[in-house]
Amino acid sequence: MKIVVEKGQRVFFTSDTHYNHTNICRGVSEWDGSRGTRDFDTLSHMNSVIVNKTNEVVGENDILIHLGDWSFGGFESISNFRNQLVCQNIHLILGNHDHHIQNNKEDIQDIFTSVHQYCYLTIVEQAKSKGEPAMKHRFILSHFPIASWQDMGQGVMHLHGHVHLPKGRRVGPGKMMDVGVDGNELAPVPLNEVLAIMKKQPIKSMFHFDHHEI
Repeated sequence: MKIVVEKGQRVFFTSDTHYNHTNICRGVSEWDGSRGTRDFDTLSHMNSVIVNKTNEVVGENDILIHLGDWSFGGFESISNFRNQLVCQNIHLILGNHDHHIQNNKEDIQDIFTSVHQYCYLTIVEQAKSKGEPAMKHRFILSHFPIASWQDMGQGVMHLHGHVHLPKGRRVGPGKMMDVGVDGNELAPVPLNEVLAIMKKQPIKSMFHFDHHEI
């Protein structure tokens, strides 16, 4: 997939919003203990914070790329969450809990700009001034973290969700990053922040030796 960023547009990444997910909300969860839950007393409060934090940073004409586990609580929650977001350009990478969207129940995929299981994404940013080249950024997008990925040795970055890593652990051993809301103060992460972090990261996989690092 290729996205050309128009003048005035911004790109954001997010994942694992788990909108309307009872058990991830500490005040109403049936899970034992607080591990893996969010510190909210009510489900409605958690939902409103996720919606508001998204709308505070992502504008109507911006681009939001969501890396899966969109919502819980039944089929209606999918469109309920989508209808509260002002952004008109939302691309979804399917997560392991996005069954209704994957099966395209009642053509639900139509509420998104695109839906993918996995995506090799090229983002093209137009030159900021005359004579400068356009900037191209390449990513492998997957809900699940990958140990080694396509064109890793060429500096292609890997963004994922699924594992709900805290902020101090959201960056992997190489150019990979968990963009899930739990490690990003429940808000989407802007492209420029991702690029700044990844610029400092070496080309490295999870394996002790991987010839793609060379």
